Amino acid sequence: MASLGLAQQIRIGLDGNSGIEFPMMGRAGRVRRSNYGRNRVGFRILASETVEPDLSVTVNGLKMPNPFVIGSGPPGTNYTVMKRAFDEGWGGVIAKTVSLEADKVKNVTPRYAKLRAAANGSAKGQIIGWQNIELISDRPLETMLKEFKQLKEEYPDRILIASIMEEYNKAAWEELIYKVEETGIDAIEVNFSCPHGMPERRMGAAVGQDCDLLEEVSGWINAVATVPVWAKMTPNITDITKPARVALNQGSEGVSAINTIMSVMGINLDTLRPEPCVEGYSTPGGYSAKAVHPIALAKVMNIARMMKSEFGDKDYSLSAIGGVETGADAAEFILLGANTVQVCTGVMMHGYGLVKTLCSELEDFMRKHNFSSIEDFRGASLDYFTTHTDLVNRQHEAIRQRKAIKKGLQSDKDWTGDGFVQETESMVSN
Repeated sequence: MASLGLAQQIRIGLDGNSGIEFPMMGRAGRVRRSNYGRNRVGFRILASETVEPDLSVTVNGLKMPNPFVIGSGPPGTNYTVMKRAFDEGWGGVIAKTVSLEADKVKNVTPRYAKLRAAANGSAKGQIIGWQNIELISDRPLETMLKEFKQLKEEYPDRILIASIMEEYNKAAWEELIYKVEETGIDAIEVNFSCPHGMPERRMGAAVGQDCDLLEEVSGWINAVATVPVWAKMTPNITDITKPARVALNQGSEGVSAINTIMSVMGINLDTLRPEPCVEGYSTPGGYSAKAVHPIALAKVMNIARMMKSEFGDKDYSLSAIGGVETGADAAEFILLGANTVQVCTGVMMHGYGLVKTLCSELEDFMRKHNFSSIEDFRGASLDYFTTHTDLVNRQHEAIRQRKAIKKGLQSDKDWTGDGFVQETESMVSN
C-alpha cells in the first residue's frame, strides 16, 4: 500500500463521499484473526501513488496465488478436472468428499435442476438458482488417493485439500484421515454439512446440526490430524455460530460456510412432478448459485463476528462459499472477514476459466480503492453491522444534529470572529 504517515487522513464510506475521517494506523507482521476490521482503511485512500494489487494469501500457513478455491463437488471429482483447475490458475482445490466405503454411494441421473429468472418451467432467463441431489464421491477411495498423490507430485507448490465425511465411528474417521494425509494433501475440510448426504448413517448435516455429536466427532478428528482442519458448516440450522464455535473449540483451524440450503426446486406444472425428476419422483436437495449469495453473506458475517469477538487472539481462518460468480461477489465475502472464497456451482455453469475473470475483477476493485493486498480490506465492513435499536438511535442523533445545523447559532455567545460570515449564512433562509 502507498506509504502514509500516522497523521495522514483517510476517508471512509461505502459511496466514497462520507465526511468521516480517521487516522491511518500502521500494521506490522502477519495480520491475525484479531485484526478483522481493526485499524483497517475504509474504501478509498487519499494517496498520491497507485499500487498494483497482490492477490496472494497465506491461510493457516498455506500459500495461495489468489483467494479463489474450487469448492468440494463435481469440479474436484477426479484427477483430470483438478489438474485443469490448477492449470487455469485457481488458488487451491478442495476435492469432492470421500469416505472409506464408496460402494455405498449410489447416485442417480438427472441429479440437478435450475431456477431461472423467468416464469416457472421456462427455459429462458438467467440461471439464479441450482439444486443438486448428488451424493459424495462414488469413486473407490484408493483411486481418489492415488490421484491426490499424483496431483501433489505434479503441483507441489499448489494447495490441494481433501474433503472427508464418515459414519459415526471413531476408528473409521481416524483411518480416513491417515489415508488422505499419506498422499501429501495440504489440509482437510470436514463435511459436516451436506443436507442430503446419507443422514441415516449420521453423516453430513446430521453431525453439523447436532452440536453434541459435532463436538465428539471434531475431537476425534483433531486428535489425529496433522494438517490444518476446516469444518464446513450447514446453513440448515437456526444459529450457525453454535457449530462453528464448537468446531473451533475442538481444535479446527478454520471454518467453511456455507454448504447448500435444503430445498425443493419446483414442480413441473405440466407433469405435476417435482424437479429434478427421477423416474417420476424426487427428493429435497441442496440449493446453490446466485440466489443463495445474500443468505451466505449473512451466515458468514455472523460467523466472522463471533470469531472476532471470541477467538480474536488466534489465527483461525474463514472460507466463504455461496453464489460467487464475479469478483464483486468475492470482495463482499472478504470485506466480511473471509480469507478465501470457494466456487463450485459457478464453475459448473461457467467453466474453470472463470478464475481469470474473478481475479481480474477483484484486482479492479482493489485498484479502485488503492488496496495492495487482501489483508488491506479483509473484514473492513464487519464493524458497520449493529442492532436495529442502535440504528434507530443513530438516526435520531443524526436528525437532531441536522436540525441544529439548520437552526444556526443557539445563543449570542456562540458568535465568533473567525467564522462570523459562515455563522451568518447558517441562519439565512433563502
